[in-house]
Amino acid sequence: MAKPYSYDLRQKVINAIVLDGVKKTEAAQVFQISRNTINLWLQRYAQTGDYQPKPNRPNTTKAKITDWEKFSQFAVMHGDKTQAQMAQLWSGNISKRTISRGLKKIGWSRKKRLMDTENEMKLNVPTLSSN
Repeated sequence: MAKPYSYDLRQKVINAIVLDGVKKTEAAQVFQISRNTINLWLQRYAQTGDYQPKPNRPNTTKAKITDWEKFSQFAVMHGDKTQAQMAQLWSGNISKRTISRGLKKIGWSRKKRLMDTENEMKLNVPTLSSN
């Protein structure tokens, strides 16, 4: 996300417009900011009495898995099942993607296909032929 303009710059722009009577268009050219930005600052100043930037915090969601010890035990008990099956067995409404993220967080990797055919298990051993 973009960094907000400094409070000092905001103060200079607002003072130039309100106290000195500079037009918004001239202030936008002098301070090299858009006129829309000045309008937003003036609206905020009219509503709140100040022109501080809004807090710049990312949206965070609450984790659905909070007890990691319980989840680790659950993973050991149901490790032979698919993530979709594990999601159905977990208490509460949870998705298979959440199960995937949880397994990754506790250090489990996805299941790999075992080599179950003889062709895949062949060793590269030279054979002795009789001549």
